[in-house]
Amino acid sequence: MCCKVCDTHSSVSLCECAVRCVCSSLCRLSGCRVTQRGCDSLASALCSNPSHLRELDLRYNHPGDSGVRVLSAAKLDTLTLLVEHGGENRIKPGPRKYGCRLTLDPNTANRKLSLSEGNRKVTNTPGREEPYFYHPERFESEPQVLCRESVCERCYWEAECSVSEGGGVNITVTYKGISRKGEGYDCVFGGNKNSWSLWCSKRSYSVRHNNNRTDLPAPSPYHRAGVCDDGAGAGVCVYRVGVCVDRPAGTLSFYSVSDSDTLTLLHTFHTHFTQHSPLCAGFYVGRAAQCPSANWSRDTHTPPPHTHTHSVAPHGEREAERA
Repeated sequence: MCCKVCDTHSSVSLCECAVRCVCSSLCRLSGCRVTQRGCDSLASALCSNPSHLRELDLRYNHPGDSGVRVLSAAKLDTLTLLVEHGGENRIKPGPRKYGCRLTLDPNTANRKLSLSEGNRKVTNTPGREEPYFYHPERFESEPQVLCRESVCERCYWEAECSVSEGGGVNITVTYKGISRKGEGYDCVFGGNKNSWSLWCSKRSYSVRHNNNRTDLPAPSPYHRAGVCDDGAGAGVCVYRVGVCVDRPAGTLSFYSVSDSDTLTLLHTFHTHFTQHSPLCAGFYVGRAAQCPSANWSRDTHTPPPHTHTHSVAPHGEREAERA
């Protein structure tokens, strides 16, 4: 079983009229694919009508240094300019504009899991435990691991999962405060109120939260990975999954990624994310399954990071229940 973390970036389209809409006291253009050209139009509008606008939200865009400079030169002293989380990837369409790069946290990895490739790949090691030192954040019983980076306001990443007959992988978003000790559902991704997960098996998918399960049909396999079923059920199926968290909107969406990189919505959780604890991405990898690659940000210059996880479930009855 394996899990890989992939590289992805994304964006949303910007209406031309929105760039000139600076007559109100607030102008929210977060995630609207604003570039330097759009900043020039905004600066011109600010110069001609500077007295109304008090806050300009350009987070998750690509104004560039020159765009920020021209806006800073044009704005009034009373205007707050928000430009965090910018970059070239923010001008891409769809949720991929929120693409982020994540790495696995070795301090959380269960001893059945081996991390490699710069903590981008995790592999289950049946019959062998890794000599990790004690850490209070380590998962004691479940073959689970969290990512080191917290999920910010809006994040998108992808995971590539190889699943054999009887196996499965849990792709998860969880509060960092999830329990790490014991064998109850308080520790299991999707088994409690602190985590939301997509369970991927060869025959079907399901989403889980607070130990409630909704079954979904399995999407078409991802053939570009170069691994496919042998037709007799003995091979593996590879699936690529996209995950998008929009904390301000209170949504968590899972997508199927096709061979042509088209995203198809599988399920959206609606929640308020009320806890102050940070959100993290995580993985559970069960019998005969793997997530050979999970890319956090698709960058043609960077090889896909991967959480390659090959795992055997510690509790057979729980694994059978999940599959």
